[in-house]
Amino acid sequence: MYRTNTCGELNIRDAGKEVTLCGWVQRSRDLGGMTFVDLRDRYGITQLVFNMDTNRELCDKARKLGREFVVRAKGKVRERSNKNPRLSTGDIEIEVSELIILNKSEHPPFTIEEETDGGEELRMKYRYLDLRRPTVKNNILLRHKVAREVRNYMDSAGFIDIETPVLIKSTPEGARDFVVPSRMQPGTFYALPQSPQTLKQLLMVAGFDKYYQIVKCFRDEDLRADRQPEFTQIDCEMSFVGRDEILDTFEGLAKHLFRQVKQIEFNGSFPRLTYREAIENYGSDKPDMRFEMKIRELTHLVRGKGFSVFDNSMYTGGICVPGCADYSRKLLDELTDFVRQPGIGAKGLVYLKYGSDGSLKSSADKFYTSQDLEKWAQAVGARPGDLVLILSGSAEQTLAALSELRLEMGDRLNLRPKDKFAPLWVIDFPLLEWDDETNRFYAMHHPFTSPHPSDIHLMETDPGKVRANSYDLVINGVEIGGGSVRIHDAAIQKLMFKTLGFTETEAEEQFGFLMNAFRYGAPPHGGIAFGLDRWVALLGGQESIRDFIAFPKNNSGRDIMLDSPSEISGKQLDELKLIVRKEK
Repeated sequence: MYRTNTCGELNIRDAGKEVTLCGWVQRSRDLGGMTFVDLRDRYGITQLVFNMDTNRELCDKARKLGREFVVRAKGKVRERSNKNPRLSTGDIEIEVSELIILNKSEHPPFTIEEETDGGEELRMKYRYLDLRRPTVKNNILLRHKVAREVRNYMDSAGFIDIETPVLIKSTPEGARDFVVPSRMQPGTFYALPQSPQTLKQLLMVAGFDKYYQIVKCFRDEDLRADRQPEFTQIDCEMSFVGRDEILDTFEGLAKHLFRQVKQIEFNGSFPRLTYREAIENYGSDKPDMRFEMKIRELTHLVRGKGFSVFDNSMYTGGICVPGCADYSRKLLDELTDFVRQPGIGAKGLVYLKYGSDGSLKSSADKFYTSQDLEKWAQAVGARPGDLVLILSGSAEQTLAALSELRLEMGDRLNLRPKDKFAPLWVIDFPLLEWDDETNRFYAMHHPFTSPHPSDIHLMETDPGKVRANSYDLVINGVEIGGGSVRIHDAAIQKLMFKTLGFTETEAEEQFGFLMNAFRYGAPPHGGIAFGLDRWVALLGGQESIRDFIAFPKNNSGRDIMLDSPSEISGKQLDELKLIVRKEK
């Protein structure tokens, strides 16, 4: 054996035992007559001791060890005189009797420590070194634990893990596809799946009533902290179920993950909020419920008083910030600059200070009486000592801006701690969204989402008002997963395609395989897909999913380590019958 133990398992009970360890040299310290080496593997760190008096040759050898050398050390476990309580092995050390250098290392491009001196691009280029750092290593171990617990729960609930193809047919809905040219069928292309949506529906037709898969998905879209071109879904589907049974099942999965990974128990059901309620009260379909600060509409209270900003706006709304009536003019100016940012786009900010003495003062008070200001305060639930922040404009833009302002104030007041979790279901999304540029409806989720049963009669007369029988799981302002009850009736599916602007020929070309399957007895079914990367980042207390992926891409979609994407040879292009058009 190369080793008898790992570098993270020995303790004082092992004193006197002969052991062999293997690992990387974290650091070494030469103290004259003694040399100490910290040996690291993925399990932890153990201190090695070399004594000049007892074995000069071995001590000289240890002094020549560089950082990240791979070594094998044999020796006896003994109690440390200067214990290190920060290490699980901090009570012991190894008095080395034999040292073998298995592989030397060049000096690493950055220090492989908790606090490294390497920038992000450098660490991504040498990702295999960055993965040795405890923080990054622990992120990957957390991902493993979450995936394991997902499998444990799904297996216990009777779900079957079934793989679906990675090379599939390109479809026009959703994000842009990554496409793969076919050598055997020149001029044709596969697509990498954005999700196994139609495939899992076919599995329901096939009779596998409980399916799941932890699966790679691909979307050629712009990147951000919680998005990568390739990502991992916990993909699930069930037959002979309605919405409530689906939500209960996967709420159970969420509670299981919190219990097993974070030792947090949730009693009772997660709150359920309709899409309309979420937008009206929080300005977002993924509200952060760790704190209140609801948005309240003030339009009817502020119009007709000669203040053109409010009189000429379609919507005016505000939030009540508790205990901030003493905000200075400088801080209020900072908030005004915040809401005027291009990504938020508000024209300005009006405030109302509700003094602890009961006084009311507003930046627009020359247009309004104290009675008017009191009505504002009552409408938003303000109390003495509170600050009311008000925006106006179009309803959609103002609500979105108020949502961002609400989150900003939540951060400033430390109301969004990473160790607090507030899950909820958002339900009853719009089925369709209108696009003025193409002059047509698009599916808000995907074309196979079932209309709300009570709204099906509106599909031909007023499709914009149809609600979807869909749902998202939102935790701390992050959409962790989403799904829907699916259309299983061929007539309704045809109506959906027609509403989306597909001709019968186009629908047959794109989705004929699914429509054909529905002719052979499709059961009522529905499901959900969770972002595994997002789950792990949430449980790990970080915003970026990149930190929890072994080999991620950068913000430009490049793998710096592999130098990918890259050009291919002319021979490969010829085999694929492709000509690359260079941009000027």
